[in-house]
Amino acid sequence: MHKLNTPVQSQNLCAVTLLGNLVATPDIRYKANPVSAITEITLATSSKWLDKKTNQYKEWTSYHHIKVEGELVEQTLLTANKGDIVLVQGYLSNIKVNTANTKQHPAIVHATFIQKFNKGYTQTVNQVHCSGQLLSEPQLITTQNNKQLAQMNISINQQAYSFEKQCWQPHQIERELHVWGKQAQYIVEHAKLGNNLMVEGKLSYLATAEKAQFIEAKTVHLLL
Repeated sequence: MHKLNTPVQSQNLCAVTLLGNLVATPDIRYKANPVSAITEITLATSSKWLDKKTNQYKEWTSYHHIKVEGELVEQTLLTANKGDIVLVQGYLSNIKVNTANTKQHPAIVHATFIQKFNKGYTQTVNQVHCSGQLLSEPQLITTQNNKQLAQMNISINQQAYSFEKQCWQPHQIERELHVWGKQAQYIVEHAKLGNNLMVEGKLSYLATAEKAQFIEAKTVHLLL
């Protein structure tokens, strides 16, 4: 059994669940010491909402970059093809995507579970459950549609298993958090730096060249 490197009470929750379609057939590689399979896949999820101005539904597609290592690759992805439906559970990571231009995709999800299904149609899933500490003062913004948005940064401390070093290691990630509506007003009025938060939401990406990853909250619990 591996010993944890930091006290249990310092850890935060960080759980990601995605269900979507493979954008491309996985490019599987093998590395040595120890020998293990490794790949990075891109999963597409979509969300729909009603545009009240046009009274029509609009759709937005998000592309999630996921690192998969070891037995998860060989058990699930050796026969995977573009368009297959894939279920992923994992955690947020600071690992860079292995592409020619890593600046376009600075954030990645590290898979701890993966399951493949045949091509077909299904409603996608994009869920994040996490806890962390408030790193910046919440900023309240009123959008062009007269909606209130609170923006802030949170820090998440977690333990992750390193296949390369064969041990558990602590690591810290920072993400921007977006909170809407009445919750936004409450957070701005009551939250202070260092406060603990519990968040239920989804992964989103800024519409910039960097495609910076952020968490769009559905529900936020402020733990004073």
